[in-house]
Amino acid sequence: MHRNYQKWFSPHLQRDMELLVFGHGGTPVLVFPARRGRFYDYEDWGLVEALGDKIENGWLQLFCVDSIDADGLYSRRVPPSERVQRHEQYERYILEEVVPFMHYTNPEPFRMVHGCSFGAYHAVNIALRHPHLFNKVVALSGRYDLSVPVAEFRDLFDGYYDETIYFHTPNHFLPNIHEEHALADLRRMQLVLTIGEEDPFLESTKALSQALQMKQVDHELHYWQGRAHQATDWRKMVQLYL
Repeated sequence: MHRNYQKWFSPHLQRDMELLVFGHGGTPVLVFPARRGRFYDYEDWGLVEALGDKIENGWLQLFCVDSIDADGLYSRRVPPSERVQRHEQYERYILEEVVPFMHYTNPEPFRMVHGCSFGAYHAVNIALRHPHLFNKVVALSGRYDLSVPVAEFRDLFDGYYDETIYFHTPNHFLPNIHEEHALADLRRMQLVLTIGEEDPFLESTKALSQALQMKQVDHELHYWQGRAHQATDWRKMVQLYL
C-alpha cells in the first residue's frame, strides 16, 4: 500500500503540521482524528487495514490530518472565545492548505470527508459550512453540539457562547439555513451518520438527523447495538459506509 508522510509549516496555525496519505488514487477522503487525536491514529487503530482492499484497488485515497484540539476546542489554558478562534484558524488550515494539497495530489472531483467521535464533529461541521467542497460525509459516533455537557463530557466553552460558537455548532446553525442556494448544496451531498444505541451522543445525532429532515436533506442514519464508540466498532463501520 502506498503510504506518504507529509509535514509543512502552516502559516494559518504558525506551527508544523503533519499528515499521512494512504493509497495511489480513487476518491480522496479527508480523515479527521478523534478527540485530541493524531494523524497516525487511523492507521494505529486498524482502520486503514480495514479499508485495505479499497485503498490498494485504487478506490479510496485517505488524507489523515492532525488535530490541534489540545490548544483549540479542548484547551483549558485559554478563554473559550480564544478556543473557538483557534478552531477557526484550524478550519482555514484545512480549507486553504490541506484541501488544495488533496486536489494537487488527486484531482478527482468527488471528495469525501470522514471522522470518528470528535472527528465526526469536525467532518460534519466543515461539510455543512462548506458543502460545495465535499460530496459525501461519513460521520461515526459524533457529537454535534459542544456547548452542552453530556454524561462525562463537559461543555467545551464553560458556559460561554457567542456568534462564532453558533456558526460552529451544526445542531444550532443548520435549522436556520433558509437560502435556497445553500440548501441546494446541502441536498447534493451524501451524508451517512452512525451512532450506538447507548452512546452518550445519541440525542445529539438524532437532533442533527431531525434538522436534516426538516431541510429535506437526504441522509442515512444507522443505529448500532450498545455504545459502539471504539475502534473495534469503527473498523466494521468503515467497511460498510466508506
